[in-house]
Amino acid sequence: MGWFEDYFEFERYGTDMRTEVLAGVTTFMTMAYILFVNPAILSDAMGKEAFNSLVAVTALAAGFATLLMGLYAKKPFALAPGMGLNAYFAYNVVLGMGYDWRVALAAVFVEGLIFIVLSVTKVRSAIIHAIPLSQKYAVGAGIGLFLTFIGLNDVGLLTAKVTETGVLQFTGLNGTALASKEIILFFFGLFLAAVLISLRIKGALLVSILTTAVLGWITGAAPWPEHLLSTPNLSYTFMKMDLKGLLNVGAIGVVFAFFMVDFFDTLGTVTGLSAKAGFLTRDGKVPDAEKVLLTDAIGTTVGAILGTSTVTTYIESAAGIEEGGRTGMTALVTGLLFLGVGLFIAPLAQAIPAFATAPALVVVGYYMLSAVREIDFSDHTEAIPAFLVLVTIPYTYSIADGIGAGFISYTLLKLFSGRGKEVHPLMYVLAAIFVAYFAYLSGLF
Repeated sequence: MGWFEDYFEFERYGTDMRTEVLAGVTTFMTMAYILFVNPAILSDAMGKEAFNSLVAVTALAAGFATLLMGLYAKKPFALAPGMGLNAYFAYNVVLGMGYDWRVALAAVFVEGLIFIVLSVTKVRSAIIHAIPLSQKYAVGAGIGLFLTFIGLNDVGLLTAKVTETGVLQFTGLNGTALASKEIILFFFGLFLAAVLISLRIKGALLVSILTTAVLGWITGAAPWPEHLLSTPNLSYTFMKMDLKGLLNVGAIGVVFAFFMVDFFDTLGTVTGLSAKAGFLTRDGKVPDAEKVLLTDAIGTTVGAILGTSTVTTYIESAAGIEEGGRTGMTALVTGLLFLGVGLFIAPLAQAIPAFATAPALVVVGYYMLSAVREIDFSDHTEAIPAFLVLVTIPYTYSIADGIGAGFISYTLLKLFSGRGKEVHPLMYVLAAIFVAYFAYLSGLF
């Protein structure tokens, strides 16, 4: 134990092995729901036969990246395939734009490589400073609404689809359908999660998913699992990136969108977690930020090779930090749990019905939406572009469209309000890129 205490500097951070282990277990409990939810989302795009592989891939990607965070960056942060990013992969890129999922994996892989280069060269920090806070918060909140829509869509409370003309159509359920077992169990799971969260119970989402699933099995709303454990099999997704296909279809816009969403997600999460753990310097910087960002980038690249969407740092790591976790030992424990548990539960995960996982999507959406309170609504040049992001993402079913609408409107509004000097020069470049991106999509060139 002495080596661990010295390597992770327990004395410096005022912690001990018992506290760090408990914090690691707590973090795992709060984010283990991803083992059920990520395969459910991605298999919509890859095919249901991919589900078992995706469970193992999710566990392996999360375990590897979290172990790297603990051993290299020495921070108590856990990583896994990101919520919102997996939804963009499945519902925008594959099902919406019509790209093959192997091409989408290639886009994630390329995005990860770009992140590695930017993290090593520190260009990433320059871009971070260029994006206004209001846009960062709005993107997070907009993705939250997007996830909520997906959760409601999964359980059948509404049916959302984008038509050939780009119009989003909604179809709601009638009163009779609302009385079905599945819908009643969905609301039960949502209420249970809300109560557990209000009582600050660790692993609230995981408890809600498993409890609702068991009730579904007992009531006959879903079939019982045939097995609980199995040997992991990655064959369906491992090394399936279609890089040649990515070049053929010219999906640069997809790579860019993955890049931007992951960028903001990681930025906001790492900053928030560092503040909670007391790591921030007096001028608000994150110590060893390059190591944290590089870990995130490597996690994304390896995740794409394994066969999952973008891997990112999880805000649920705050649960472990609340328990006193302050070093990489916390992440080490969490990563080992992902590998020790997640790799073998594919049959159990596949038996979890949509009405059990949908409440988790809605609650994660609620968490992410809370970011709007950080937006200054007294400044219209900040609030209006943020509002456009907030509504464009869910109502176009496109995260990329929302980011573009925000960047373009923010830049133009500041410029024509006589406040163009408040806009970082890089924002003008990013806005111009999005104008070209939208022009390309509309067929202007």
